[in-house]
Amino acid sequence: MSTALVSPVQRLLNEYAESHQNPTNKLVHWVCVPLIMFSILGLLWSVPVPAAVRAVSPWLNWATLVMVLAVVYYVRLSGRLAVGMVLVWLAMALALRVVQAQAALPLWAVCVIVFVLAWVGQFWGHQVEGKKPSFLKDLQFLLIGPLWLLHFVYRRLGWRY
Repeated sequence: MSTALVSPVQRLLNEYAESHQNPTNKLVHWVCVPLIMFSILGLLWSVPVPAAVRAVSPWLNWATLVMVLAVVYYVRLSGRLAVGMVLVWLAMALALRVVQAQAALPLWAVCVIVFVLAWVGQFWGHQVEGKKPSFLKDLQFLLIGPLWLLHFVYRRLGWRY
């Protein structure tokens, strides 16, 4: 297929896939990419916001601001995948509230531990793959990784993206 006929989102997903062919590395990504997303959102969730913002809603914080900005980027690539990412983030936000309320450690500490372990896993997966992580070439691939996983879910369900 001519690259002129490939959508921008598909072109990015294809490029991301080039360094994610090994089944072990793919499996590692299914575990670690969501954990990295969760931990980054949790770290951002932990950064204090102005009292006036906090008074409006406990859901308004730095994590939700980053989510909104990322959704704008995702909508430009694929509105359908953007909707899926919003649902993923809502689930993560609910999980963050649970961890924040019930964990023995502060949310930020839990998220630092998860972040470090998940990145160790990611780099191990790429060592198995024998290829560098895509984000070392282009930072936008940090946002494409979650879409890459979600596009497999859409394909499995027979949904267009």
